[in-house]
Amino acid sequence: MKTLLSACLCSLALALTSLAQNPPPPAPPQTSPAGPAPGAPAPAGSPGALANPAAPAQLPASSAPPGGPAAPAPPGAVTSPAAPGATISATLSPAPATAQSPSPTAEEKTSGGVLGSNWLIDKFRKGGPIMWPILIVSIVGLTVVIERIFWWGGRWFRRDPKRIEKVFTAIENGDIAEASRLSRGSRDPVLRMMWNGLNHQHASLQGALQVAAGIEIKRAGRFLVVMDTLVTLAPLLGLLGTITGLIRSFSFLGNEELAVQAVTGGIAEALIATACGLGIAIFALVPFNFFTSRVSNLEFELQTAATNLEVMLGAQGAAREMEIAGTHQATGKGSSI
Repeated sequence: MKTLLSACLCSLALALTSLAQNPPPPAPPQTSPAGPAPGAPAPAGSPGALANPAAPAQLPASSAPPGGPAAPAPPGAVTSPAAPGATISATLSPAPATAQSPSPTAEEKTSGGVLGSNWLIDKFRKGGPIMWPILIVSIVGLTVVIERIFWWGGRWFRRDPKRIEKVFTAIENGDIAEASRLSRGSRDPVLRMMWNGLNHQHASLQGALQVAAGIEIKRAGRFLVVMDTLVTLAPLLGLLGTITGLIRSFSFLGNEELAVQAVTGGIAEALIATACGLGIAIFALVPFNFFTSRVSNLEFELQTAATNLEVMLGAQGAAREMEIAGTHQATGKGSSI
């Protein structure tokens, strides 16, 4: 059992150490300045491409006669003053847009540290110094719960109701030696108690059964006091963290520069400590009630088996006394004759 407790503590320590290692976020990607380099040709079809002002003016396909009315120029066309009626088609370039960095994608957020920071370690640090006692309480509670789960699981596999029935059948038949042999070396708590009672029935059957039953109940209820203490202690530690966080918040109200940041940090500390304390208490309360009920059931089984054993052995003793009394009476009548 000590080995199991040590293994649980070591595994929890390794888990906390791995959580504490937070890799630094990678450097953000370098973005090139907006716009093409000077002297680089503009890509064809780009909206920002400018028409060459030195290019010769393009005449329309059908020009109006010299004496006729001039056709209206299309939007954006510049009329050349040198040639009446001739238009120059030029594309007006929009104003250069301000260079903006692209919005980070989900992958960049995760790899860049937006979601990569360890949430558990961050909350632990924001919870204040009271989080260290709460962490110790949580580790002890988790270790006790794991140990009790393994113990009760082993006890479930150690149960042997068929052998118990065989022991009672042997006692009913008057074969006490066979009943003692069947109950010897068993890992079932009920059979161990019955074996102790059968071996000490000549001295005090009831006392032997009570001692054996007390030992088994003590083994089953081990660490329940620790779990009961943790259920009560964890909310109190959370309440203490709430008080210290509020004291820290109100101590910064005089400073106008740091008032908002300090007050919000103290309130966060109070809420985190309270939530952790209540979470540990809720986590330990359910296994505590379950294990308590299992101990009560085991106590009932031991009491029932002890009562049946006393009744059956008492009946065997009474039958034996009646046989002895009948033998004495028959012997007395024969001697008087």
